[in-house]
Order: sequence, then structure tokens, then C-alpha cells
Amino acid sequence: MKIYKEKDYEALSQKAASIIASQVILKPECVLGLATGSSPVGTYRQLVEWYKKGILDFSQVTSVNLDEYKGLPKENDQSYYYFMHDHLFDHVNIKASYLPDGTKEDSDSECTRYEEQIRSLGGVDLQLLGLGHNGHIGFNEPADIFPDITHCVDLQESTIQANKRFFDSIDDVPRQAYTMGIGTIMRAKKILLVVNGEGKADTVRNAFFGPVTPQVPASILQFHPDVTLVADEAALSKCPL
Repeated sequence: MKIYKEKDYEALSQKAASIIASQVILKPECVLGLATGSSPVGTYRQLVEWYKKGILDFSQVTSVNLDEYKGLPKENDQSYYYFMHDHLFDHVNIKASYLPDGTKEDSDSECTRYEEQIRSLGGVDLQLLGLGHNGHIGFNEPADIFPDITHCVDLQESTIQANKRFFDSIDDVPRQAYTMGIGTIMRAKKILLVVNGEGKADTVRNAFFGPVTPQVPASILQFHPDVTLVADEAALSKCPL
């Protein structure tokens, strides 16, 4: 694992964006795995800026997203479809973008369809990840096993509480989501993880300097052959670096 310690959120966002930009430049037809949440917002902002300056071209790039809330339509401003269009897709010339369809009630059918979609593209060249407070990646919550493929997950109370700030009421927070499985994520050729803030310091230490266990889903990344962690000083403050 390569670890970049950056001074602050702005610096880590620029570093992460430069890694993604390098992937796009070196392989213009690449498949990017993308994430939502607060951590990658600065990264997307930098990528948009470089696109507008003519430095980057996304015209051959295809993207697949990690996850989507079950039950939220695309036009809901808390759906990840909406998030991705708001922060990236509406501002660059990306060729195609795919997300799980949160309106599909048949979980097995939708998860199978999405897994096949990823496979049909030849897999993910670079997967961007954030890190949940409980160690989740995508919406793979702490569990007894590492789930392999795209699946429907019941969100844990800690995740619901963490997400309630985005909704009018905690009752509005979805209780389920479609997410790439741990196996799906691990099959990406490269993984880029962005983490910021002192509130994630314990989680970063547990995930990358502790035992590999499905109780800390991100810990499985210790076994991936090409992982880059970009974090600020606060997020790495409890790591033995």
C-alpha cells in the first residue's frame, strides 16, 4: 500500500485528482469506479477544473458507481445518481456512467444486472473509495463474512445516523442500499482511497494497521496488490508511520 500524507483536505483532493487524471491520460478508454460522500467532493471539483481548462478529456471514459440507496429515484437530491451528476457528470464530457437503479424492488435481479454490467465493461481500472466510520467501503457494513458480489445491504444504525444530516428527518434516511461487493471492489486493477479528518483516525489505524477481518471491511484492502491511500495528517494521526 502506498500512503500519501497530505497537509489538509485541499491538498489530499489535489493529490487524489492527479492520480485519477494520470489514469485517464495513460488509458483514455479506462473504466473508473466512483464513490460518493463528502470525501471525494474536492477530488471531483479538481477534475472538473482541469477538464474546463482543457487538461483532461473524459470522452472515452466509462464509470461505474459503488452504490445507490434502495428506494430513492434518480431525481431525489439525496440519490447518488443526483450526487454524481451534480458534482461531476454534468460538468465533464464523460462517455457513459452507470449506477445501480435504486428504484428496482427485485434486489436479486438488480444486483445480478449490475454485476454483469461491470463485467461486460472488462472490470474497473481504478476504483475510488471513501471510508466509513465503522470501516465500511461502499455500503459493505461490518459482518461475519466479506460479501463477494453486488448485493442489497441493510444499513447499520451507525451508518443511518451518519447520513441523517443529509435528510430532513432520520425517518427519511433509506434503510437499504445496493452496493458492489467486497469481491467486486477487490477485482479492480487499482484502488484509490481518500480519507480526511481526525474522526476517521481510529478507523484508518484499525483498517490498515490491524488484523484483516470482515468486522472492519476496509481491512481486506491490505491484500490488494495496488492500493493507494491519500489522507490528511489528521486522519493518519493514530497510525504508526
